[in-house]
Amino acid sequence: MSIIGEAVLTASFELLIKKLASLELFTQHEKLKADFMRWKDKMEMIQAVLADAEDRQTKDKSVKKWLDKLQNLAYDVEDILDEFETEALRREMLLQGPAAADQPGTSTSKFRNLIPTGCTNFSPRSIQFDSMMVSKVKEVNARLQDIERDINLLKLKNVISGGTSRSIAQRLPTTSLVNEAKIYGREKDKEAIVELLLRDDLRADDGFSVISINGMGGVGKTTLAQPVYNDDRVQRHFEIKAWTCVSEEFDVFRISKSILNSVASDQCTDKDDLNLLQQKLKKQLSGKKFLLVLDDVWNESYNYWSILSCPFEAVAPGSKIVVTTRNLGVTVNMGADPAYQLKELSNDDCLCVLTQISLGARDFSMHQSLKEVGEKIAMKCKGLPLAAKTLGSLLRGKDDPRDWEFVLNTDIWDLQEHKCDIIPALGVSYHFLPPQLKQCFAYCSLFPKDYEFHEEEIILLWIAEGFLHQANSRRKLEDLGRDFVRELYSRSLFQQSSKDASLFVMHDLINDLTQWAAGGRCFRMDDKFEGENRQKFSQTLHHFSYIRGKYDGKNKLVSICDVKHLRTFLPMKLSNYEGNYLAWSVLQLLLNLPRLRVFSLHGYCVSKLPNEIGNLKHLRFLNLSGTEIQILPESINSLYNLHTILLENCHRLKKLCKDMGNLMKLHHLRNSNVDSLEEMPKGFGKLTCLLTLCTFVVGKDGGSGLRELKSLTHLQGTLKISKLENVKDVGDASEAQLNGKLNLKAFCLNGVLILVMQLKLRHVCLTC
Repeated sequence: MSIIGEAVLTASFELLIKKLASLELFTQHEKLKADFMRWKDKMEMIQAVLADAEDRQTKDKSVKKWLDKLQNLAYDVEDILDEFETEALRREMLLQGPAAADQPGTSTSKFRNLIPTGCTNFSPRSIQFDSMMVSKVKEVNARLQDIERDINLLKLKNVISGGTSRSIAQRLPTTSLVNEAKIYGREKDKEAIVELLLRDDLRADDGFSVISINGMGGVGKTTLAQPVYNDDRVQRHFEIKAWTCVSEEFDVFRISKSILNSVASDQCTDKDDLNLLQQKLKKQLSGKKFLLVLDDVWNESYNYWSILSCPFEAVAPGSKIVVTTRNLGVTVNMGADPAYQLKELSNDDCLCVLTQISLGARDFSMHQSLKEVGEKIAMKCKGLPLAAKTLGSLLRGKDDPRDWEFVLNTDIWDLQEHKCDIIPALGVSYHFLPPQLKQCFAYCSLFPKDYEFHEEEIILLWIAEGFLHQANSRRKLEDLGRDFVRELYSRSLFQQSSKDASLFVMHDLINDLTQWAAGGRCFRMDDKFEGENRQKFSQTLHHFSYIRGKYDGKNKLVSICDVKHLRTFLPMKLSNYEGNYLAWSVLQLLLNLPRLRVFSLHGYCVSKLPNEIGNLKHLRFLNLSGTEIQILPESINSLYNLHTILLENCHRLKKLCKDMGNLMKLHHLRNSNVDSLEEMPKGFGKLTCLLTLCTFVVGKDGGSGLRELKSLTHLQGTLKISKLENVKDVGDASEAQLNGKLNLKAFCLNGVLILVMQLKLRHVCLTC
């Protein structure tokens, strides 16, 4: 099973086609309208053959090359549309002057009328831009023509389906039989499930109760259900038992037939339809205490489950259905209560599994030379028994330490698929994600192993990269991002941190899965690539991250500065160590990467930014938290696409830009712990899209006063208002009333009446 690149391609094409379909955005330039319509038509035709191409890419190098060309084109088209939108916004603001920000619709993300009439059309910058865009559009037309021609040469087929067309690798169905002597570390889990099965007081609205065993792929859900199913106490407690492996396709007819075969095989005939099957099954189960195990369930359709469960309503009280699944959505739709969350094994138990499979023994008493490397391999499994079984099977019958060292130093995802059960086992979790969610999941490959992250951190990155899109524009992208995070958590691809419940983390093998899914579009640099081992990066690389070091200079980062299509520059940290330095020469080179959308200097001892940062016209996300920055350069005010600026713990920060009124797409300005900040800049009230603002510093003559808060009606969370001594009089504050349209709350501080809007804020802190 290989679906590399599919996440980005499918999602990218869906988004681009939707953008190009918005014809009303291009009403003033007929030539562009015709070109964009032509792009849309060709992309819809290409989209129809994508599924076939992605199925064939591993076997046909020509198809893989075609997909690579297509992916590069999708990125370039997205950048071109982005450039048009940015230039249109610049011209509109220039044409209308300072009042533009007060006009309705200026903060919308839709394109304005491109190449509008007026004096801006004849400025040297506008003429140069128009000429450059005409050239780029012609180039895209030629590339689309070549790609269209290759569809026929490669004989790609139009595959029409409701979802994905590709088939996943077939996995053997599970059975109820098990050798309990080879199961380690699950004694307490088994007793807990057996105890639930023997209880007759569980909630049972339909006459039976559902118990789910949840956990990520390979954690041992089926292996736990097997000894439970065969336990003597369970055998005596239930009159009838059945085990059915459901797997990916929830075929109600097949499952019903399997259950009837288990309880009364003589009643099944080939002529039975679903109605007859269920009638027979209901008759066999009527008044009897029944245990059913549905192993490996993926279906989230309540309707399918309600049809399957109709015959179960005739069972005797105390009947149970055990479901194993890696998806909490399944648990909810089947009404499972309780849901038992199965955790990973300890390293010692993983080691027992490894030695049992590889050496046929419980320990290394007869193979002392393998003990040390064996323990390291067990730790590599990170508690997944399937990983221990997989690596153990590769080492079966091998007692040469060199073979064990090879397995230790080889990434599981580099092993041959037919020898590695873990690849299809975890890959199927990725396979069933919607295209947009696959794109977001693959992007998580930039996070180092064991990296713990806040929900908001990944959501803001997804937004900056343009991965979040929805038809209902009234709904915030942040809300869609939260849905995505919860969906990945529900599917056991994200886990809650054991140290802090507010943080998420990925299992090491899930982290490997993200890298596999991302293909060559994302790259996370490890220390082994530094110095003489540094590699030459492909120009098709778009997203880059690395572990921040104490001194990061050209030796480490010069190669990435040559990747002109780079969209993400993301230094990461795994510890709280401070005092990291980035070479000034590298910083200057990075600002020559024109396609950057995510740019972070988080934690570096950087005291200033070059004014050239204003050249990053595509920039959406700027993280300067934890730096020693003192003044933001004025050129930042020309970055019209900025969505997020992070300035947390910038203790030396004194001034923002003099005027931030152009940043009308800014949604998040996180500026907590900026004790040296002197005032909010002029025009701050124009940032009407702001959702997050941690600190508002009341300005004097040249800054923003409290009245600027009147426009920030979408703020939520906590806001600290400081420097209240700069408030001139009560009238200055009361101007925020906007003719009484806003609900205000009055505060009295040091004899001065302060009026603050009651927004969606949880808390307002007033300080002098």
